[in-house]
Amino acid sequence: MMINAFNSGARCFMADFEDANSPTWENVVRGHENVRDAIRGELSFETPDKSYRLNDEIATMLIRPRGWHLVERHVDIDGDPVSASLYDFGLAYANGARYFYLPKIESHLEARLWAEAFRIAGGDDIRCTVLIETILAAFEMEQILWELRDYGCALNAGRWDYIFSVIKKFRARAEDGSWVLPDRVQVTMTVPFMRAYTDLLVATCHAHGAHAIGGMAAFIPSRTDAEVNRVALAKVREDKEREAGQGFDGTWVAHPDLVPVATDCFARANQLDVLREDVHVTEADLLSIPETPGEITEQGLRTNVSVGIRYLDAWLHGVGAAAIDNLMEDAATAEISRSQVWQWVRSGRFTPEEVRAEAGRVEAGDEAKELFLGLALADELEDFLTVSAYDQLD
Repeated sequence: MMINAFNSGARCFMADFEDANSPTWENVVRGHENVRDAIRGELSFETPDKSYRLNDEIATMLIRPRGWHLVERHVDIDGDPVSASLYDFGLAYANGARYFYLPKIESHLEARLWAEAFRIAGGDDIRCTVLIETILAAFEMEQILWELRDYGCALNAGRWDYIFSVIKKFRARAEDGSWVLPDRVQVTMTVPFMRAYTDLLVATCHAHGAHAIGGMAAFIPSRTDAEVNRVALAKVREDKEREAGQGFDGTWVAHPDLVPVATDCFARANQLDVLREDVHVTEADLLSIPETPGEITEQGLRTNVSVGIRYLDAWLHGVGAAAIDNLMEDAATAEISRSQVWQWVRSGRFTPEEVRAEAGRVEAGDEAKELFLGLALADELEDFLTVSAYDQLD
């Protein structure tokens, strides 16, 4: 998969140690070995039927270290586990990585901390992209760009984790039902609060000469169903054309087969000349969550419970990027799935018994079901499932 991504024709490839990684010690160590080998041009893989090698021209690699909320318990300093963020950054930097993709930032102070880490490392040639995937960060995009100005900072628009952040930060609004979101499939990038933040992201970046990167197309092509592919690829193209129309400079896809579709939509090297002077986003626009159209349905509950549990089952078995129902799912999927169920139960849309009944229909291990239900039906919404579940990994 990693070699195919490098050889896909994409401009960049992200080696993800965060949401698309189940951080078992083996995965972390082997992941960093692969990063080292890729930088040296030595990454290869052999099967009985095929040999995989890097092409002469490959995608530029970005490293996504784990977020500030995570630790690496297998390495300690003075008896305390080391920050997983600094562990991943430091090891990747020592192996020659210079491009980094920073997740889960909530404020300019966290961006400043990254700038300090870069400075201590002596990385004048470091360049970074910050993923705006929390609603707090949406209010501080200019400040984040400023703090990382010496490192060519760009911003990237997230979706699932951004919606998860909205649910988490306004969890108190679940009780009265005023800020309860509909089925997640209906919370697209065009609903008012999502459109406001992505328009603001492009306008903010381009006002300061920084690149703005669009969201992820998670579709995984089917090898057996041409009609599924036709419909899904048309939706991917529509989504990427919308992003290009908004002024984004580039975008992400989850599978090499989607690279040609995205490339067609982003023919120019960048769109920094698209200043979006028409954008006038207010605080009220960013917080227009109650204006989100859509319904809460039994199918939405079924999807959240099923996909959330199946992903956690994969994660607990060391798989951080799991193909589920023709979509590439990562930890953000489990986060929004369990937080939406929590929100719906707290607002009285579904009962705990209905959630447990849906969980009982899912083909997955008991450990995954217990983990999901424990989070989704808790009295308080946990900030991150990857923190509470980390001890269950090797």
